[in-house]
Amino acid sequence: MAETVVLLHGFAGTHRAWDGVVDALGAQRYIAAAVDLRGHGSAAARRPISFEACTADVLALAPERFALCGYSLGGRVALHVALAAPERVTRLVLVATTAGIEDAGERAERRAADLALADAVEAGTIEDFVTRWSAQPLFAADPPGIAGIWQEDMRRNDPVALAAVLRGIGTGAMQPLWGRLGDLTMPATVLAGARDAKFVALAERLTAALPAARLVVVPGAGHGLPREAPGAVADALRAAG
Repeated sequence: MAETVVLLHGFAGTHRAWDGVVDALGAQRYIAAAVDLRGHGSAAARRPISFEACTADVLALAPERFALCGYSLGGRVALHVALAAPERVTRLVLVATTAGIEDAGERAERRAADLALADAVEAGTIEDFVTRWSAQPLFAADPPGIAGIWQEDMRRNDPVALAAVLRGIGTGAMQPLWGRLGDLTMPATVLAGARDAKFVALAERLTAALPAARLVVVPGAGHGLPREAPGAVADALRAAG
């Protein structure tokens, strides 16, 4: 029987961000359920945008037992889902993500930055957003072809909805989950790209905090693993089982 793998995209993506991973994964053993999180793609108008609401959406659409994979923002949502219903998650794959900002002062600074960015995004066009978001140092070394695919996916979104996402489930809005990770005893794989030093360090910490986790650092890749190295993500999903 095929296993359902629920795939949660990153900020400003849609379910289409997983196309390469789905192709690499194959359909014989797995049913890939890539969903649009609230504020994105077909779910742009869904409100409220909160971790609780996103968690409820995922649990409502998923079967009784499922594998769960989240990238960046989707990884943070995946942690909330797994903590809400650990008995339903057969295995967990976290890609270039974090369990939140622990220091209250740093979290407040990030919250202020998220809110300022939300105001700017809301006042502009989706092209303005694509240009601004793509220019971050985090994505500077993305191969041009890969960047084009990612930008096409960003254009499936609405800037007003993305601003609401930043306000509702931005990194600054998230209460840290590090102290709860010991409750997640299902098999887990944590991935980061070798060029993505910040998230390699976070991946190492996640791996140490999760009771049954292994770390995979993907050579030559940056932050955008689902688009840069879809085969490596698919391999991690297979190996986690």
